[in-house]
Amino acid sequence: VQLVESGGGLVQAGGSPRLSCAASGLIFDDYAIAWFRQAPGKEREMVAAIAPNGVTRYADSVQGRFTISREKVRNAVNLQMNDLKPEDTAVYYCWTYYYGRDIWGKGTLVTVSK
Repeated sequence: VQLVESGGGLVQAGGSPRLSCAASGLIFDDYAIAWFRQAPGKEREMVAAIAPNGVTRYADSVQGRFTISREKVRNAVNLQMNDLKPEDTAVYYCWTYYYGRDIWGKGTLVTVSK
């Protein structure tokens, strides 16, 4: 099982990039998927999550700005980020729980410039 994130990079404040997490070795639709992020010097925090039934959950800090969604054709989960702020700068990780194990991607860095 492998998760691979993409879509990070340098973005201006107010920008709207989209991150993508592609899975191999499992059918994403059958599992809860979450995006976490870790900013320099801070703990990793959950940003957004989507359950197998499509119910979503967001951190208060991104509610109304970020949207998590499934892309079934690509077996992927996307994170649309809008109105980015400098405090959104972090490494963003994709996560799922598979047969008793936490599965993490390697992360993708998003840097928001003022």
